[in-house]
Amino acid sequence: MNVVQSVDSVALLPAYLAAGTAVLVLITDLLVARPRATIAVAALGALGTAVGSALVGAGAERRTFCVGADCSWIFGGRAALVAVVVALLTLGVLGLSVPALRAGRSPVGEYAFLLACSMTGGVVLGAAGDLITLIVALETLTLPLYVLVGLRRGSLASAEAAVTFFVVSVVATTLTLLGAALLYAVTGGLHLDRLGALLAEQPELRDLPLTTAAVAVLLVGLAFKVAAVPFHAWAPATYDGAPLPVAAYLSTASKLGGLVALLAVVQRALPADQTGPVLALLAVLTMTVGNLVALRQRRTVRLLAWSSVAQAGYILAPLGALALAAGRTDEARSAAYAAAVAYAVFFVVLELAAFAGVTALRPAGADGGTLDDLRGAARRHPWRAGAFGLALVGLAGLPPGLAGLFAKVTVVRALLDGGAAWLALVVALNAVIGLAYYLRVTAALWAPTTTPGPAAALAGGGASGVPMVGVVAVVLAVATVAAVVLGVAPQLVLDLAGR
Repeated sequence: MNVVQSVDSVALLPAYLAAGTAVLVLITDLLVARPRATIAVAALGALGTAVGSALVGAGAERRTFCVGADCSWIFGGRAALVAVVVALLTLGVLGLSVPALRAGRSPVGEYAFLLACSMTGGVVLGAAGDLITLIVALETLTLPLYVLVGLRRGSLASAEAAVTFFVVSVVATTLTLLGAALLYAVTGGLHLDRLGALLAEQPELRDLPLTTAAVAVLLVGLAFKVAAVPFHAWAPATYDGAPLPVAAYLSTASKLGGLVALLAVVQRALPADQTGPVLALLAVLTMTVGNLVALRQRRTVRLLAWSSVAQAGYILAPLGALALAAGRTDEARSAAYAAAVAYAVFFVVLELAAFAGVTALRPAGADGGTLDDLRGAARRHPWRAGAFGLALVGLAGLPPGLAGLFAKVTVVRALLDGGAAWLALVVALNAVIGLAYYLRVTAALWAPTTTPGPAAALAGGGASGVPMVGVVAVVLAVATVAAVVLGVAPQLVLDLAGR
């Protein structure tokens, strides 16, 4: 057998660009030692990665690192969509980080380098064709975030959040690796498509207790990554303790990576009759607990964190249709997978806009504060508060936030097509619960303030009343425009998600 493999460098171009960005950031910081140059290199690298991924994904699907029909790298439309979104999210988070970096809250070189490394993991993740590549990419996405969460100088909250995140992630990684090892012990394969084919062709393998244990452990490990209930407790504390831009990255790119990994193993490797009931239960618990606990939150970032937990439940909901025979037909499964990916894309754009809104309305380098700190913000900064309010309305699934509305309609339609009307009803009921806290925050932005107070004096500016850095306003504007565009043309995302 020929062990020499041809390598398709065009297929690997997005990974080259992302990894090259990290290397160039490190070299620029070492040789030039100018923060602006370092940030510029990181921003241009993220933009170049997005453009390169889009160009490669525009053509036919490309495969490399193949042994026979089994390939470890498969770059098609969905992988390109994930790579472009991750790169653009990285660019947006870098823009949100500029005020804190200028204030010296974190070292610029290390910060930009770690962000670029995490972007590399996200780009590779979408194209992973085997469990080893998948897990390594997921950890490459996650490992830099341990440091980024605790990188803020002199902050005990950041250090505590970093330790919490690290301990939970180690447990999640251990479980994921154990599940992959057990699957290999049962099937002798690691490529996702081969695993799916073996388990489909040999029903006796699915009936083995070891297979059931492998599926359960692997799903639990990945459920930690997406903060699905009951594996969610780390998320609110970590988000609230992290710097605002890092919390934004955790809630968008990191969550998207976990969902892409979960979707890859569910769609291509694991038997639907075993994963469907588990995913349905996780979806119901996640959206219900996330929404109910969010109702009681007074801190802005904690509310967004619990909202993010609930949104993960909506994303998992279409996969719950696999629990029923009607949801396991080829057409219903394709619709469910496309709905999950599309909802994830709509969500991360709106979530980035929401975090950009909080960043724009808070002092440079400050945390998210409480909901009372945002009270009356629209009277002082109408455009920033308006964009923030649009993001919240979109997350709630109300017009004019059409991206969020179409996202929920897509999920409900996929569930109805899969015969899971009961789960569609749960999604609808939870969407109504979510309205309460999203609209409460939106209303607070326009509510009158009784006394000016220190919070009102500082909101939207620096510690000395200096106006917010323009790049944050640019990120907020671009994220808002992107949400509007996706809401007007949602079929573009659905078509890419279905490829």
